[in-house]
Amino acid sequence: MTSSNEEISKPKSGGLTLLFDADDTLWENNIYFERAIAAFISYLDHRVHSPEEVREHLNLCERATIAAHGYGLKSFRRSLVDCFEQLSDEPITPEKHGRIIAFTEAIAAQEIELLPGVEETLRELCRRHTLILVTKGNVEEQTDKLQRSGLRPYFSGVEVLAEKNPAAYAALLEKHQLDRSKTWMTGNSPRSDINPALAVGMNAIFIPHDFTWVLEHEVVDQPGAGQELLELSTIRELLSRF
Repeated sequence: MTSSNEEISKPKSGGLTLLFDADDTLWENNIYFERAIAAFISYLDHRVHSPEEVREHLNLCERATIAAHGYGLKSFRRSLVDCFEQLSDEPITPEKHGRIIAFTEAIAAQEIELLPGVEETLRELCRRHTLILVTKGNVEEQTDKLQRSGLRPYFSGVEVLAEKNPAAYAALLEKHQLDRSKTWMTGNSPRSDINPALAVGMNAIFIPHDFTWVLEHEVVDQPGAGQELLELSTIRELLSRF
């Protein structure tokens, strides 16, 4: 994933290990999917179901698609097609299929938009601590976004997981030989970033995002004995705490 001329952050002998989520923690992501969904619902223009009901059905389609095919843009496209086929009273024609697929083309072509303060924060933190990117989804898509972001040099390691759950975090701790009491997971998703990290004994940093994917919503768990949970407004606040 790294070209030979990049100066990649090296693991530190002291300090902490800071794990970072990618989508909607380091750069904008879900807002582009929300725009595609709004366009899809408008195009479907269902005569019986309200836009809210269509969205709920799409959520069901997405859950089923993820279970069968994993995360990523291809799965999202499949979910839109499945939703249209299940709710439309007319068969999906090649023209309609093309229109639905077109709703996602802007997502693939979207430039990486870093969230405020991300680059300077990571640049400073990697001098003090070991940083590892921990994201989930399609390996090719996530790797491409990381390279285009320009942030790869700040990370000692990159993990693209099929799912982010307690078992995956436990395996990550073992793989990198991390001291969970000195390891912090930073992210915007209670379901994928905060709660499973707390479940395996790590500390966590919750940075909410206004457009966090609805399937990632969950009540944030309370930390256990000896653990810490921080909630910050922006990633810049990390610099005054770490």
